[in-house]
Amino acid sequence: MVLRLADGKATTLDFREKAPLKAHEKMFQDEKGEVIRGASLESYLASGVPGSVDGMLTAHAKYGKLPLARVIEPAIRLAGKGFPVTKKQARALNRYREDFLKINDGPVPFVKEGEPWKEGDTLRQPELATTLKAIRDHGRAGFYEGPVAKALVEQMKKNGGWITEEDLAAYHSVWREPVTGFYRGYRIISMPPPSSGGVALLQLLHMVEPYPLREWGWNTPATVNLMVEAEKRVYADRARYLGDPDFVEVPVEGLISREYCEARMKDFRPGHVTPSDSLFAGIPPGWESEETTHYSVVDEEGNAVAVTTTLNRSYGNKVVIRGAGFLMNNEMDDFSIKPGYPNSFGLIGGRANAIAPGKRMLSSMTPTIVEKKGELFMVVGSPGGSTIITSVFQTILNVTDHAMDMQKAVSAGRFHHQWKPDLLYYEEQAFQPSDTLRLREMGYHLKQRGSIGRVDAVRILENGLREPGADPRGDDAARGY
Repeated sequence: MVLRLADGKATTLDFREKAPLKAHEKMFQDEKGEVIRGASLESYLASGVPGSVDGMLTAHAKYGKLPLARVIEPAIRLAGKGFPVTKKQARALNRYREDFLKINDGPVPFVKEGEPWKEGDTLRQPELATTLKAIRDHGRAGFYEGPVAKALVEQMKKNGGWITEEDLAAYHSVWREPVTGFYRGYRIISMPPPSSGGVALLQLLHMVEPYPLREWGWNTPATVNLMVEAEKRVYADRARYLGDPDFVEVPVEGLISREYCEARMKDFRPGHVTPSDSLFAGIPPGWESEETTHYSVVDEEGNAVAVTTTLNRSYGNKVVIRGAGFLMNNEMDDFSIKPGYPNSFGLIGGRANAIAPGKRMLSSMTPTIVEKKGELFMVVGSPGGSTIITSVFQTILNVTDHAMDMQKAVSAGRFHHQWKPDLLYYEEQAFQPSDTLRLREMGYHLKQRGSIGRVDAVRILENGLREPGADPRGDDAARGY
């Protein structure tokens, strides 16, 4: 969570999951040091210690104005009475039906008996409603202690998972200073490590700032060439330097300094492509499913939050805790399970993100708040795994450099490069056919894919009105009150 109060004060809350205390660097490798296929994604070992409940309660305790019981009641109602699934939700539930059945040895609410899910069917989660009531009545202890915690730990023990009572009791969120910087006069406030998002976003913005993007135009070959070459360098740095700052020294100030970012782009030549195999991390001064959730909120007083939270892949590892009704994550895959070995998003990891007991895994989450002339200007973020960073990057440029309104900036076609693999991914609507040809002639290896990111954002207009952007790539929506 990135938070900016109406008076301009900003902070962040890190409620990223942690590795269990039994975890170790080689837990997903066999005796020969080879990665055990699927272990970091599809087993009980894939789950980190849950942090979202503690995070929400910690934020509410410090900044909440309404009683917890009132805040949580709508969620209890939705879980207990159910809600109609959308067409996209029905499709996803049907897609993962066999996975749910494979890893759970009893009925789960996400599997419909007898027939596939269809749009308009009601999804009810009565066990989840019971867990939410326990949190309502007992706060943090309603989840990290008592019957809910016992159900989680017992299911872990039975199925080879490593999360214990001690892990749950020891978990606590951390308030951290945001990473901040400036781009064309706009102040950027974003998430610090163990998220790589804020550092990477500021690096990208600093790398492209010296160039006339508005003059070059939106997603023209020249603009794309610059942005992709910056992305390659940033993701190379991510792989080497980013990790949990409670365990490794992350040279944040060096990485985001203008001098360093400009030095990283000194070998950039417009119209030319640098092969990823010839690019490596730089040396900064003083010296990381795309099924994530993001929401951007601005209240009537001008307080703003950008919140990104995730189970990692779609429905995590598909484990549903019996009697408690919630899904477990497979966040352990976001560690570097072996140096140089790509995770499920193709991201290369290094020593800084190696597994260790109680360590938080690296993420790409990039909840961000932008100021203009000292005033709140934009709240933005996205799901999308490794594409989160580039989705937020492009959305900000769409507004600041290409003069788009918020909805157009969110809806505009996107592209993505993450250093390795050396592929330029793009949505169908991202490039003109002639531009695609020109990029191929430059030497890029292009690969069209489905949706990249699902940005949700709010911009504050000069007259004080809120201008939302809800991504049409998902079931996203904007609402006022």
